[in-house]
Amino acid sequence: MTDHAALVHGEPVGKHRVDAYLSGRGGTALSASAQRQRRRWATQVVVGDELARRACADRDLPVPDEVRATQLLTVEDMGSIVAATLAHSPAARVLLADLESAQDVPETAVADYYRRNRDRFLTPDALRRGIDPFGRATPADFLPYEQVREGIGRELRQAAGRRAFFDWFDQARADVVYAAGHEHPGDPSHQDHEHRH
Repeated sequence: MTDHAALVHGEPVGKHRVDAYLSGRGGTALSASAQRQRRRWATQVVVGDELARRACADRDLPVPDEVRATQLLTVEDMGSIVAATLAHSPAARVLLADLESAQDVPETAVADYYRRNRDRFLTPDALRRGIDPFGRATPADFLPYEQVREGIGRELRQAAGRRAFFDWFDQARADVVYAAGHEHPGDPSHQDHEHRH
């Protein structure tokens, strides 16, 4: 019987790491099928952490042992395995931040976003008056571009960084070999598979 949950570039990721992730998270009242899916899901998170650690090492990025709780707030709108990996793995959070900082957002993209999303930039007074941003609004009803430009750029950079992280995550997992019982929870080759987003 194998003692690893997966092989990452031929190197084992021990089952003990999956067990450590699962410990203290409850779930003892789950059905056998749900327990198996939970283990598969946890394996994805642990493998994601291992892949992120390796990617950080390749990029010479320092990975702290712990990250402030406020940094966990960036994961709420991501898929469950990605969100759990980011919540669990300081290396994944460091890699995401690095990918975000590497994104180049041209001024034209920022200006275009401002023009296409006028409803997001109404002044507080215009909001109180119920101004329709696509109707009878005047230039004075909108926050000036220069005032919101930096925030828009930051949002676009974060969105591009998240897309880059998703792409990296998918590509990095492509060569992972999972041990029986530790496959992706959505893998149709096992009887309990589920695919959710």
